[in-house]
Amino acid sequence: MATQAVSDAEFDTEVRQSATPVVVDFWAEWCGPCRQIGPALEELAAEYDGKVKIVKVNVDENPESPAALGVRGIPALFLFKDGEVVSNKIGAAPKAALKAWIDDAI
Repeated sequence: MATQAVSDAEFDTEVRQSATPVVVDFWAEWCGPCRQIGPALEELAAEYDGKVKIVKVNVDENPESPAALGVRGIPALFLFKDGEVVSNKIGAAPKAALKAWIDDAI
């Protein structure tokens, strides 16, 4: 499974009400570090298929969700479990570091 684009309107349904843990990547088209971690997140989405869902929220098109979570810089990654934020990470990181972060949080 690939990463899934989520809008402000879908955020509660796709993230807060998800039965599986969800990693939310707040990103923007113009953000170099966001584009840098994109391929790693795609690979992780496939590796965690069925165990963890990875979604992407474009902050330019969907300003409400990042504002509600106090996002000030991107990329900003939030891990939700049972509708609550259990961990967050700001900035780009290599795939191994992202995987370790996810494993620690779930």
